[in-house]
Amino acid sequence: MTEPSVPAASPERARPPSWVGRRFEAVVGPVAHGGHFVVRHEGRVVFVRHALPGETVEVRVTEDAGGSFCRADAVRVVVAAAERVDPPCRYAHPGGCGGCDFQHISVAAQRALKAAVVMEQFERLAAVTIAVEVAELPPGPIASAEADAVADAAGLGWRRRVRYASTPDGRLGLHEHRSSQVVPLDRCLIAAPGVGDNELLGLPFVLAPGEATVDEVELAVDDDAEVVAVTASLARTATGAGGPGGPGRRSGQGRPDRRGKTGRARRSARRQLSGPHRQHYRVDGIEYEVSPGGFWQTHPSAAETFVRTGLALTSPNPGETVLDLYAGAGLFTAAFARRVGAEGRILGLEGDQRAAADGAANVARWPHAELRASAVTASAVQAAAEELTGPSLLVLDPPRTGAGREIMRAVLATRARAVLYVACDPAALARDVRTALDAGWALTALRAFDAFPMTHHVECLALLTPPR
Repeated sequence: MTEPSVPAASPERARPPSWVGRRFEAVVGPVAHGGHFVVRHEGRVVFVRHALPGETVEVRVTEDAGGSFCRADAVRVVVAAAERVDPPCRYAHPGGCGGCDFQHISVAAQRALKAAVVMEQFERLAAVTIAVEVAELPPGPIASAEADAVADAAGLGWRRRVRYASTPDGRLGLHEHRSSQVVPLDRCLIAAPGVGDNELLGLPFVLAPGEATVDEVELAVDDDAEVVAVTASLARTATGAGGPGGPGRRSGQGRPDRRGKTGRARRSARRQLSGPHRQHYRVDGIEYEVSPGGFWQTHPSAAETFVRTGLALTSPNPGETVLDLYAGAGLFTAAFARRVGAEGRILGLEGDQRAAADGAANVARWPHAELRASAVTASAVQAAAEELTGPSLLVLDPPRTGAGREIMRAVLATRARAVLYVACDPAALARDVRTALDAGWALTALRAFDAFPMTHHVECLALLTPPR
């Protein structure tokens, strides 16, 4: 076979006109990972929000980088799907708050769509065909009559931590989808009482003269219904130069950044404004304390559900050794320490100093447990495994980007009898599972939970077991 000839260089072709602002009618295709739906139009893929599979909608293109795809909103529904409902929140519409992707969809249909996404990601990225059902989480402890009223509405009133952005004039709100523009709010319906309808919302928020403008205010409520407020300011002046958060900032109401787990650098100065200096949570009979602004599962039933599911999947025995990676404030470290007993041993690694300090205090009651401030790297995993003389069980709860191939290979090299992988992104999980499958391991179980109703996010727990 002869080598094909190389054509002569031609003048650079002009970039095709942008589709931004263009409108057209289209039939909506399947759901895609990320809270949007696939439309194909004139040879391009269009990722559309505010739509449903099978609907006929009028599309307005909102972003076009000139490649094979662009982004759009469904601005008018021509033929509606049976699963479409009126969004309960008045800010959930094209051009409104970007936090809730699925408020226009019945809660049952939301879970079916999330299951479809998990299955598609595993089939495409891990070459695994698996049936998935996304389970509902119970509403959790109700702390007040107001909470009871909100929780009665399916999918609302659950979010116990919200990071609000501020407008240049000091009002609090959330970002538009994929934008630095802040939508001022007077209430967030998915937020739990105390953090969704607070006296801060809708009112100008300022610091003392001479202080930097506040970019963010994070409100969080614990199991005792105690609310803390923590501010963050990026080194910008009171004139608001650069806008809150900078260009391209994602919505403040997706899954919250897991400081200490994302590895994201934050040029911010944080200051607690109000509330107790420790937040209190109870999971399966264990008491936990977390620093204000520290990470904890935002759904009131998530931590309890994940711990009980993880223990049921792994069946830890007295005397076993456990390695807990990305241990956070010690949620799994403490739970497994109690289960393996004094004759066992558990070691947790957490890269964030504040979270590691919280975790060390939370596991201090078990002398056979230790939570150590340490970045999770392949060499750190290897060293910890050698220190434990080979862990029987391994737990990892990495950031949204996943553990990655290098760390996964170190995890698999421990030859633990089981690995429990807790994941907030099904694509990252599927990629890491593929690394395990290529090494001869098996995906023994996969559980999915609707820990973030009204959004596209879904939490998964996977059990991996070594080759026999």
